[in-house]
Amino acid sequence: MSSLLTRVVEAATTPLLPADYLDLVAPLRAGAPLRGRIVAVESETRDAATIVIKPGADWAGHVPGQYVRIGVDVDGVRNWRAYSLTHGPRRDGLISVTVKAVPDGKVSNFLVHRTTPGTLVHLEQAAGEFVLPADERGVTPLSHRKLLFVTAGSGVTPVVGMLRNLFPSTDEGVLRPGRSRDLDVTVVHVAPSKPDSIFLSDLQALDAAGAINLVARYDDEHGVLDVAALDQLVPDLASRTTYACGPGGLLAALEAHHEARGLALQTEQFRAATIVAGEGGTVHVGGQAIDADGATPVLDAAESAGVLMPSGCRMGICMGCVLPLKEGAVRDLRTGEVTTADAMTGPVKIQTCITAAAGPCHIEN
Repeated sequence: MSSLLTRVVEAATTPLLPADYLDLVAPLRAGAPLRGRIVAVESETRDAATIVIKPGADWAGHVPGQYVRIGVDVDGVRNWRAYSLTHGPRRDGLISVTVKAVPDGKVSNFLVHRTTPGTLVHLEQAAGEFVLPADERGVTPLSHRKLLFVTAGSGVTPVVGMLRNLFPSTDEGVLRPGRSRDLDVTVVHVAPSKPDSIFLSDLQALDAAGAINLVARYDDEHGVLDVAALDQLVPDLASRTTYACGPGGLLAALEAHHEARGLALQTEQFRAATIVAGEGGTVHVGGQAIDADGATPVLDAAESAGVLMPSGCRMGICMGCVLPLKEGAVRDLRTGEVTTADAMTGPVKIQTCITAAAGPCHIEN
């Protein structure tokens, strides 16, 4: 009977389906494609804002430190980007991400400067492994009770999510729940300047409450951070587990520094860092032949030529940009590793956001 009723309703609403009408009145309902409605846009700095979102009924929640992929329609084209969630689970059920507008950033500038409350966005479930270990009670094990967070620029966003969960702020001040009471946390936060320091007031409040020990470094005052100085900035560095998030150059230096000393380190990178450029070549994709240099990701080269490409985080994490390389060679801009494909090997899947042409190549889109 229900299937008959469904067919009758579909016939009456053709060419639209009943779900199309439901999307207009209840886009966040259970069973619908996962979406969210923006309820607030809160300015953080001159080029950064926190976007507060009411997620759909099927949102499964997240662990502090994870990110969410957000789909935004800009000028008629849906673009996906990944942003860290900047809080723990909230009683009101809302989620938030903090976005820094980057030069020529289509989505980041749209969210920071053009988005208004009421805007619908598309969501995927939270993902990511940049999280603190915890038992079933949410308690960090003894082996990770002394922590060092190293953040740079917008790399502070996942760390703020962790800290807000560990030390909630209320009208009465910063709380120290039992699960966090004996944590020993140092935060080395790097920013171009104080006015450009995202979440500086949050970090300062946590420091004033004794929840963390904040070591702030500003490029215009202290110069660019030399990771060798960590031994002086954090005298008990060897006894801490380090979590770091920021630009590729800083993370690469930290990895070398910690590996040489046998220290524990977990990292999250916000943008792919170019280590070795390929030779460049002609990229055949979307029915076009595009001349690309060896330092430009295939994704960027194709989009600049007007080819619509799948994309996501644009930093090699979410796998939203993966396409088959049918023939030719590309180079991973992070490691320099070359991937090839031909008629004998068959197509090989590549991440177009972090690979560049290393000679002529044919990509299926």
